[in-house]
Amino acid sequence: MNQDLTTGKPETVLRKFCLPLFGSVIFQQLYNIADSLVAGKFIGEHALAAVGNSYEITLIFLAFAFGCNIGCSVIVSQLFGARNNRDMKTAVSTAMTASAVLCGLLMLFGILCGRGLLMMIHTPEEILADSVLYLDIYIWGLPFLFFYNISTGIFSALGDSRTPFYFLAVSSTANILVDILFVKGFQMGVAGVAWATFLCQGISAVLALLAVLRRLAEIRTEEKAPFWSAALLKKTAVIAVPSIFQQSFISVGNIMIQSVINGFGPGVIAGYSAAVKLNNLVITSFTTLGNGVSNYTAQNLGAGKKERIREGFGAGIRLIWLLCVPIVLLYLLTGKALVHFFMDVPTEAALSSGLWFLRIVAPFYFVISVKLVADGILRGAGMMDKFMISTFTDLILRVVLTRILAGIMGPIGIWCAWPVGWTIGMALSVIFYRKGFGKFFKKDCKKREDSL
Repeated sequence: MNQDLTTGKPETVLRKFCLPLFGSVIFQQLYNIADSLVAGKFIGEHALAAVGNSYEITLIFLAFAFGCNIGCSVIVSQLFGARNNRDMKTAVSTAMTASAVLCGLLMLFGILCGRGLLMMIHTPEEILADSVLYLDIYIWGLPFLFFYNISTGIFSALGDSRTPFYFLAVSSTANILVDILFVKGFQMGVAGVAWATFLCQGISAVLALLAVLRRLAEIRTEEKAPFWSAALLKKTAVIAVPSIFQQSFISVGNIMIQSVINGFGPGVIAGYSAAVKLNNLVITSFTTLGNGVSNYTAQNLGAGKKERIREGFGAGIRLIWLLCVPIVLLYLLTGKALVHFFMDVPTEAALSSGLWFLRIVAPFYFVISVKLVADGILRGAGMMDKFMISTFTDLILRVVLTRILAGIMGPIGIWCAWPVGWTIGMALSVIFYRKGFGKFFKKDCKKREDSL
């Protein structure tokens, strides 16, 4: 069901729209968590390290898919808010076509350069073969990744956050079962983990794409929408390219951090792989809520209702902090058990690394969540330059501090880099948000005073 985000109390609107998005990303993250969990439990610590090591490379491809999602979603949201259904349909078909071409180029790059990338980050010899195997299978599933992300972006733009949730709930649950079947039942090793994700994500992507096409067919236009528009592609690219660049930059930064971690051996890699999956579950969830704020902002800008954006910022913070409290408590109080969840008998290095990562990083979820809400407004308003400055500052600080502190404090120094980068990045995002909308908010307040 399509939802208009330009009417109703912002807090209620965002809660109804964003909570299914939150549920969807939880299930989406279960794909990666299930891979690591099954690899660590049923194959061994080296298999967990291999899957976690390859995961950092896969984030490069995910960055492109995510950028296409955001670019398409923001433009479609604006057109939907403006009730321009003809151009909205054209924007969808244009984005899908461009994404298919981009996906093909990335597959070619991945097939030719995957092993080289893994060697470049100093992947230990003990886990190199399994890392290459997992990455190769993942690359063949890139079309599913791209079209699923485009489809969910369109659903979100139309105000429907429930349909993607249903698809993911079923497919991610099935992925866990197929993971176990392929690894424990068929003894396929790391390949079984990869093929299970390939199969289940593929089914989810096809169903989501069919549902999107059906939903768009139900939206009537006075005349047939053109299939392609260079003008709309340019508008989409203005949002998508900076998002892709930003996410790719983050992925490259994470790979640089991974290369430092790899120098401490498979035990630390395994512990980090377990903890970072738990961390990414939170960050990706909060990022998705930020995307919901982007859709909210874009629809209201399209409808000319800028006064609702400030209320949306406050509502977004309250919603995301409500989710922060139980997550932070869970990670701080049960960190040891959570790391054990990925490995039956972890080495001391693996357990210590994973536990210290969670203890140092988790309290700062309250900080990064504010940044992600502010970023959501910046993206939805098309203020991509400010968004990128904030994000790049955060990442550059983390990469530089990782290299410096690793030599002084060991792995714990690496984990300490996260809070510093997040805090500086949050401050910049909030400043850019307030400056970007400050003049309008002052005018709005003056109008209200004059009307009294």
